[in-house]
Amino acid sequence: MQMRVDILIILFEDPDFRDECNNEKLLKRRQGELRAKKIRQRLDNLRAANTLSAMKSLPGRCHELKGDHHGQLSLDLDHPWRLIFTPADVPPALKGDGGIDWENVRAVKILRIEDTHD
Repeated sequence: MQMRVDILIILFEDPDFRDECNNEKLLKRRQGELRAKKIRQRLDNLRAANTLSAMKSLPGRCHELKGDHHGQLSLDLDHPWRLIFTPADVPPALKGDGGIDWENVRAVKILRIEDTHD
């Protein structure tokens, strides 16, 4: 009997950023201590989630972006910086209206850190 483990799979678009996020010393040097702490916290939150919908109940707003960033999501870091990611399920977990089906997202791809208000 095979046991299924429900965890959110985290991928990275940029292997260098993945390496940075997995090296605390490097992350602190490049992002500063506060932002590095927030990045690690948000990644830990994602790792602990079984679906994307779990992120809605945690501190640090997680929301869908609009306009040029449609289909991407944002997690608050230190103001005004955000961790930007996208669902990475194949096929995509979408609702009938084309929006993201948060309950069925099982994989995300981390894209970048950005000031989305710039």
